Amino acid sequence: MKLAFLALTVASGAAHAGGGPLGIDHTVHYDNSGIWKRSNQNILFYGTVLTIGGGALWLGDQNRLGDTFWRSTDAMVMTAITTQSMKWIFQRERPSQTNDPDKCFQGWGAHSFPSNEVAAVSAAVTPFIATYGAEHPSVYLLALLPAYDAVARVKTHGHWQSDVLVGAAIGTGMGLWATHRKSPWTISLLPDGFRLGYARHFD
Repeated sequence: MKLAFLALTVASGAAHAGGGPLGIDHTVHYDNSGIWKRSNQNILFYGTVLTIGGGALWLGDQNRLGDTFWRSTDAMVMTAITTQSMKWIFQRERPSQTNDPDKCFQGWGAHSFPSNEVAAVSAAVTPFIATYGAEHPSVYLLALLPAYDAVARVKTHGHWQSDVLVGAAIGTGMGLWATHRKSPWTISLLPDGFRLGYARHFD
């Protein structure tokens, strides 16, 4: 849960009275410039999806690295299902839609809670951190990716602080679940050729 705590700490900043389920939600100064630009957030999110999916298909499940890519795939799929379901249930308005962090059940146009992007990036990096962190401490730097995204989503008024915290917690939890499974489940749904990976065709 260190990843979720890091995202909360960075996104929330100093203690601030607010609303929402954790009492920490408040609007911050809008900033869609520099590294916080929405386009950079999209690069991170879609780049993560392509990297994890491409790495899994390329390497297959025949070595430790390929297996980790597939476990990240598992985590991202389950995270996407979970966060989207929660968005449909809670229907919370984004900071770009309201100044009131307690406005939930506002209809299908309200999709703030939780942050699926922060959750997805958290889910993607957690299996790598859990698998390789003890051997290669620099791998822990991957935690900066969801932390950055959490801050950026709050700054551009895409999410409240609790949205990114819960998203990070879901993604981290799914990442740990996927890491400790006996084997990746998404690959079991595909033909055996995917288990070998496309790289084998070029050996």
